[in-house]
Amino acid sequence: MSLTVTPTGSSCGAVATGIDLTESVSPEIVSELRSHWLEHKVLVFPRQNLSNDDLERVSAYFGELGDDPFFGHIEGHKHICAIQRNADETAPVFAEFFHSDWSFMKTPPAATALYGIKIPPSGGDTLFADQVAAYEQMPDELRARTEGLMAIHSAELGYAPDGVYGDSEENRQRSMKIVTSEKARDKQEHPLVITHRETGNKALFSSLAYIQGFVGMDKSESDALLIDLYNHQSKEEFVYRHKWEKGMLVIWDNRSVLHSATGGYDGYDRLLHRTTISDTVI
Repeated sequence: MSLTVTPTGSSCGAVATGIDLTESVSPEIVSELRSHWLEHKVLVFPRQNLSNDDLERVSAYFGELGDDPFFGHIEGHKHICAIQRNADETAPVFAEFFHSDWSFMKTPPAATALYGIKIPPSGGDTLFADQVAAYEQMPDELRARTEGLMAIHSAELGYAPDGVYGDSEENRQRSMKIVTSEKARDKQEHPLVITHRETGNKALFSSLAYIQGFVGMDKSESDALLIDLYNHQSKEEFVYRHKWEKGMLVIWDNRSVLHSATGGYDGYDRLLHRTTISDTVI
């Protein structure tokens, strides 16, 4: 069986079949996979049976394994964290808003890989929003407001001790290992419009979750712009809704898409293993 890559029909995303990722992959196939991933921004590998070692090895095809600054990791694998929600949890669904992973880092990660282990019979879809298309299709008025802006990113809202995932009775019953810290209050500036290092494409790099404002702009104006941007970035025509299956691996490009979790699976366990992939030259 040979590799076949089929676009999802949405603005981003493609499904790769005809490959067994439990086996070693040749450099030629790795190069082909990376090309498809860069083109489609989200690459889906169904019907895999990956061990944790396999997940780390396959993730490394796309770049150097990176750090997850506010997640705990599974035993014996410092680069794998468990995205987990038990059937009896009542805390809000984790990360149910569009964002790019760890955008507050000095060099944000190039990619994230997520592998399905326990998947509910319904609900729990992941939404991906194509930010290259969102930039290309920006209304002139909105584009004029974003010209040359630098955004101030921080993890404070989510991961500071008093943040959304901080020390509260609700969060203490979460099964997922979230590690809050005062370091979450650090700030990092990035251009609102970035140029992809590998493709040269321009994309919006904006998230309500991590952007606190814009350099040289007051809070009220910044907040209004963030809302207008979010409403544009998350339009249905830019979104691929991914439905999970057990044994499915998804790798997405954080420089080109935003993603969001969804709920709808109360009463069921959900477990996926995740790696983060650094934006390094390979």
